[in-house]
Amino acid sequence: MVRSKLGIDFKKVKYAREIAGSIAADVHSFADNYTTVAVERTLCRLVGIDDIDDAGVPYPNVLVDDLKRKNVLEQGVLFFLANAVIETGLPPQQIAERVASESLDITAFPFRSKEEIARALQPFVDTSIRQIAERRKKRERYLETIGEGSRPYLYVIVATGNIYEDVVQAEAAARQGADIIAVIRTTGQSLLDYVPYGATTEGFGGTYATQENFRIMRRALDNVGEEIGRYIRLCNYCSGLCMPEIAAMGALEGLDVMLNDALYGILFRDINMQRTMVDQFMSRVINGFAGVIINTGEDNYLTTADAVEEAHTVLASDLINEQLALLAGLPEEQMGLGHAFEMDPDLENGFLFELAQAQLTREIFPKAPLKYMPPTKFMTGNIFKGHLQDALFNMIGVWTSQGIQLLGMPTEAVHTPFMSDRYLSIENARYIFNNMRNLGDEVEFKAGGIIQKRAREVLDNTIALLEELQEGGLFNALEKGIFGNIKRAKNGGKGLDGVSVKGTQYYNPFIDLMNPKPDKL
Repeated sequence: MVRSKLGIDFKKVKYAREIAGSIAADVHSFADNYTTVAVERTLCRLVGIDDIDDAGVPYPNVLVDDLKRKNVLEQGVLFFLANAVIETGLPPQQIAERVASESLDITAFPFRSKEEIARALQPFVDTSIRQIAERRKKRERYLETIGEGSRPYLYVIVATGNIYEDVVQAEAAARQGADIIAVIRTTGQSLLDYVPYGATTEGFGGTYATQENFRIMRRALDNVGEEIGRYIRLCNYCSGLCMPEIAAMGALEGLDVMLNDALYGILFRDINMQRTMVDQFMSRVINGFAGVIINTGEDNYLTTADAVEEAHTVLASDLINEQLALLAGLPEEQMGLGHAFEMDPDLENGFLFELAQAQLTREIFPKAPLKYMPPTKFMTGNIFKGHLQDALFNMIGVWTSQGIQLLGMPTEAVHTPFMSDRYLSIENARYIFNNMRNLGDEVEFKAGGIIQKRAREVLDNTIALLEELQEGGLFNALEKGIFGNIKRAKNGGKGLDGVSVKGTQYYNPFIDLMNPKPDKL
C-alpha cells in the first residue's frame, strides 16, 4: 500500500469503505425491486424508439404513459413490446407510432414466455449494444492517435441556450486549451419528465440536453480535436427525472463525461429519493458500459453548509457514491467524485485546510479522476481577488493530482463567460499546472502539523457519520438533513408517482449485458 503523506491509517479507510458498502447495498436492494417511467423510457430508446408524435410528445413517453394509465407498468415496457413484435411483425418504432395513433393496444396480445420475449427483442437489443460499443471504440481510437491533455483536465462551460452558438463557444474554448467542454443544461430541465427532441436554439441559463444537440456538439468537438491534435471530451447532465434516458442518449452519441448523481437531485432539485435512486442505477450501468466518466455533486454541499464543519459529509457521500457506482459496474477510473475549494478566504490557514481535504480525497480514491470545483460561495465581485482565489484553487488541483479541474471565471455570475474571461482562466490554470506539475511529488507534510491533523480529523468524523448512517440508512439521513443541511422527505419531492414495483413478467436484458456479474462472464 502507498504510504500516506497525511499519515492517515488506511485500516480506517478500509473500515469506512466497508460501512459505505453496507449503506449502498441497502439502497441497492431497495432499488432493485422497482422500475420507473424513466427506466422504461430508457429501454424504449435502447430498442430503437425515437422521434415525437404529432403533438410533440416523444414516442418513449407515449408508450410508457399508455402502460401507466392501464396500471400495467410493473410488467415493463419490453414485455409488452415483445408480445406486439411477435404478433404484428413490426419493429418497436412502428409499434410506438401505432400506439400514438391509437390504432394498436400492446397490452391486448397473448403473453409470451420469457424465452420468446428475449428472442423477439434480441436484434434490437444487439443493435444498441453494438452502437454504444462502437462509440466507445471511436473515443479510444482518438485517444490512441491524437491523444488528449494531461490531468487535471481543464473543464470549462458553454451555456448560451442555442446549440449552434454553443458550438462556436466550444470550438474557441478547445483552441484556447480546454480539455472538457460542459454544455450546461437549460434551467429547469432536470424537472421535466421527458426529453425534448431535436436541435434547440432557446434555453435559459443553458441549452436543452437532447440527442440531436449531443450529436451536433460531438461532431464539432471531433472536428476541432482533429484540427488541434488533441481529443476534446464532451460533458452534459444525466441527472433529474430523465437520468437514465439521457445516459442512453449520451452513450449512443459518444459523450465522455456526465454529471450523474441522485443525491444532488434529491437535495438541490427536490426529486423524490426513491425514484431517483432507481433511475441512478440504470444510468450508471449505461455510463459504465459506455466508458463515460461520471461527475458527482458533493461539491454543492458546501454551498449550503460550512466547509470547515461539514467537510466530513462530503467525504462520507463520496464513499457511498463510490460503492453505489461499483454496484452498477462503473469502475473507479470512471468516478469523478466531487469536492470543492470552498474555504472562507478570511479564514486563517484556510489554504492548508483545503490542501488537507484535497490530498485526503486523492489518497482515499487513488484511481478516481476526482472532480474539483472552484470557489463559488465566497467568490467576490472584485475580479482581481477572484482571479487570485482561482489561482490558489489551481495550485491545490495540480499539487494533489486532481482529475478534472472545473475552472473558475472572473465573471463568475455570467452563465456563459466572455471568451476573454474563459481564456484568462485557462491561461491561469495552464501557467500554474506547468510550473507546479510535480510539486506533489516533491513536498512532504510536517508530521503532526496542521495539514495532517486536519486530514485525520475529517477522516475520523467521516467514520463516525458513516456509522450513524449505517444504523438508520441513507434515506433516513436525507430526511434528517445530514448532507448540505437540506432535509427531504422519503415520500416527498417530484417523481414518486413514476415508481412501480417490478412484476412477475418484468424483463430488462441490458443490465446483465452491460454489467455482467463474474459468474456470467
